[in-house]
This record gives sequence, C-alpha cells and structure tokens, in this order.
Amino acid sequence: MLPILSVQNLSIALPQGGEREFAVSHISFDIERGQTVCLLGESGSGKSIIANAIMGLLPAGMKAAEGQIVLQGQDLLHASALRLRALRGPVMSMVFQEPMTALNPVMRCGAQIDEMLAQHLDMARAQRRQMILDIMARVRLPDPERIYAAYPHQLSGGQRQRIGVAMALILKPALLICDEPTTAVDVTTQAEILKLIQELQTEHHTAVLFITHDFGVVAEIADEVVVVRQGHMVELGSKQQVLTVPARPYTRMLLNAVPVLGGGKRPPVTARSAVPHPLLEAQNMGKIYASGFLPRHRRVVHAVRNVSLQVRPGETVGIVGESGSGKSTLARCMARLIDPSHGDVLAQGRSVVQHQGRALSPFRRMVQVIFQDPYRSLNPRRTVGASIIEGPCNFGVSQAQAWAHAEALMELVQLSPAALHRYPHEFSGGQRQRISIARALACQPKVLIADEAVSALDVSVQAQILQLLNQVQQQLDLGMVFITHDLRVASQICDHVLVMHQGEVVESGAVEQVFSAPQHAYTRSLLAAAPGRDFAFLRSE
Repeated sequence: MLPILSVQNLSIALPQGGEREFAVSHISFDIERGQTVCLLGESGSGKSIIANAIMGLLPAGMKAAEGQIVLQGQDLLHASALRLRALRGPVMSMVFQEPMTALNPVMRCGAQIDEMLAQHLDMARAQRRQMILDIMARVRLPDPERIYAAYPHQLSGGQRQRIGVAMALILKPALLICDEPTTAVDVTTQAEILKLIQELQTEHHTAVLFITHDFGVVAEIADEVVVVRQGHMVELGSKQQVLTVPARPYTRMLLNAVPVLGGGKRPPVTARSAVPHPLLEAQNMGKIYASGFLPRHRRVVHAVRNVSLQVRPGETVGIVGESGSGKSTLARCMARLIDPSHGDVLAQGRSVVQHQGRALSPFRRMVQVIFQDPYRSLNPRRTVGASIIEGPCNFGVSQAQAWAHAEALMELVQLSPAALHRYPHEFSGGQRQRISIARALACQPKVLIADEAVSALDVSVQAQILQLLNQVQQQLDLGMVFITHDLRVASQICDHVLVMHQGEVVESGAVEQVFSAPQHAYTRSLLAAAPGRDFAFLRSE
C-alpha cells in the first residue's frame, strides 16, 4: 500500500545571501494512513519550510531544488496553483504556528471557516453554520455562538489557536499538518486537541505530520520521529527508539534540555525578600468587561476577580491556568496596559493605578512585558534593531549607546548582532520570540512580565532562555511574573505559583508545594492533563 505522503530527497534552496545555501537538504520520510510522524528540531532548522513546501506555500524566492513530494500519488511540486487550491482543505490541511497572523483580522471567526466550506462543499448556509458550531464545540471553544461572531482580536491566544485547529479539521483531510498547534494553548486544551486529532485518525485513518518542540507531545502521539538540524535530517526512527536510545548526540542534547516537572532547583530568595516594599504588587485586582447597551442584552464578564500578588527582587511568581482564565488580563492590569475595574497596583509601595500619560513614564521603564505573540508585538515595517532601541531612546539613551546595548542583547539571546538590520518576517517564530525578550531587557527594567515568553521556543533554546532569564534576574535582582501553560517550565523557573480558573486564584503557594501536593481539584486536573507521562517513564528507564 502506498503511503499517504512521501517526501523523497527534498532540497529547498534559500535566496542568495541567506544563512545557508539550502533551507532543507535531502529530506526523506513517508507517512502511512493513520500514522503520526513528529518532526523535531531547533528553531530555524527547516521544519516549517518542509510543511509549507508540502502545502505549496513556500515564500517568494524559495523553491525546491530537487526531490519530490507525493500526496496520494499526486506530485505536489509540479501541481498547478488551481490544483493545489482544490487539495487544500479536503485532502490536506494545516494548522499554523501563529494564529493571529494566520487568521484574517477583519473577518469574523465563523465567516473564515465558512469561507472554506463554501469553496469546497455544495451545502446550504444553515448546514454549514451548524458544522462550524459543532467543530467549535469539539475543540472546546466556550460559547460557540459568541465566538462564531467574534473577531480574532476579541479572543485569547489559546482560543485563536483552537479556531485554527477547527478550520483544519472540519473537512476531515487525508493529511493533517500541524505546525506547533498546541504551543499557545493550556495543558487541558492541549490534551483535548491531541485527543481530537487521534479520534480523527481512528475514524478516517488520517495521516498526521506533527511539528513540535514538546517531547511530552511526542511521547503522547508519535509513531515515527524525524529529527532535523540546520536543514539536515540527523535521525529517523520509532518513538521508542528516539526517546530511549537516540543515535545522535544532537538528539540526546534535545532530550536533556527538557525540563522535568518538579525538577526546578532555584536558590531561595528569602534574603532578598527583606526589602521595605515589593517591586510590584496587585491588591484585590479585578477587571470586568461589559457588552451591550440595552439591559436585557447586557453581558458582564469578570475576567479577573479580586487577585492579589507580590513580586520582590529576585523572585519569580508564576501564573498558570487554562486559556481564558484571566492570566494575561491580570498581567496587563499589573503592567497598566489596561485599567483595572477595581483594586490597586503598587510599584515599590506607591500606587500607580490612577497615573496616566507622562505620569506613567517611570513605571513604563521599570516594568517591561514580553508578549505571547512575537510577530504581532514587533512592527513588521521596522528592522528588529529599530524596535529594540526604540524604548531606551524614548527614555533619553543616545542611539549609539542603545545600539551597542542591542548588539550585546542579541548575543545574549543567541542571535547574531548583524540580524539587527533584518525585519521580523525574516526570522523563525522562535527567533522572533528571542528578539522580543531582547527588546524587553533593553530598557533595563526592574520587573519583567513574561506572557508565555518561551511557549514558541524549542526545548534547547527554551533552556537557554530560562537560564538567561535566571542569570539576568540574579545580576539585576529582577522581579518576574511568569505566565505559562507549561507546568514543567513553571516548576523550573518559579518560586511561587498562582493557579487561576475563571478569573479567580483557586490555589497558591510555593511551587514545590502546589505541584507535589495540590489541594484544589482544578490544580490536580491540570497536572493530570500534562502530556508526556509516558515520556517521564521512558526517560527514567
């Protein structure tokens, strides 16, 4: 029986002046019906290029130099644009890494999914609408009727990603390509998405190419694993073989970089905590959103309910919880990016909740944010160097000094200083996140608020960034609020952790206490949903 997808000796050339001659070189693998092949490798190794080549979505200036891609007997590299358009959706579909850039910002979410159904199905509009509502419910989107009519910017990052998953699954394709589809979602939603993909495979024998840096996900769903490095395939084998007896040092390095749940060994910060006031403090913080003008149509959402937390020098406070639980809203209130509905924000003991405009300038320099979506937070029309030096220059630093500091920061986040002259679209997702971290550090803040700052990074770079944040924190006595859905990362970097559910803190305490002996049923459900329990078992063998 022929495989659903066969990639043979694929090489894709980069434009002249690129980092290397080929984005990928001599890549070969097959995917059978009902099989899941996981594609692993560091940021910039060519994983997404392979996926885009299969879908016929290579950017201008890149093309296949040799090899072939065959989908159900059809040669994709020589297929016409019209033929590829007919195949996308019913035969092959893709979940993209960054949902905010994959979705049209001026179209309602339901209309974006319906656009594909109308293109490929001869079905009444009411029937298509019901199909969309059904798939939204299956990917655990709350209130599908509301989200059907919502725009992407009105949803959380995890909800936007679930829209992308729903769009890819709705036509039940023979080949599903997933480019980091669970990067931006919490562990419970991640478990549901993985379960949904496995159900689709069982029902329709779908072949899945799954790009991920999460070894827990690999342990959960993979049949075969392909490991790539700088465009070259370095290892191909079964999940059991790659996770237990990897043949190459590179694979072993990736495995060793995976954080272990409960394995953090952070030094105590009690001595540093003996300062008169916390660096940053939220007191009974609340945020209410209301919609509708008429009383009978008015809808009130308590995004955050009476949350209090303190961040002291050298201390990292983690916030974990499902998508939509209020984590990012709380962070934005604390950073004064949005106004809280009630409660107070204190910076070194002084309230800043009433400050506006120029009065907030010292606070802006003191508290910097690393946002979840690096592509959305970087200006696509400015070089990354211009984005990094913008903050320091606004606070009176000369351009020459700011540029020299930017070059040093690029080296700290494992990027070439020469890359300062490039634009955001010229980097991979993981590289863009490192640039965002460098930009946040450029103002030399006292508090960092990291909103899923390492969620888009592969495990080796993630380990480097966590080590970098720890080093910077020790050198500068930085306080940090660390928002994450990855419980392993939280246990590695946090001193204290708050567990949020539907806007409220349901459990808090020292990270070892919360993760080893959770008191609340919701915390226990988060820990139980973390993928890769098999991976922990395999690695202990």
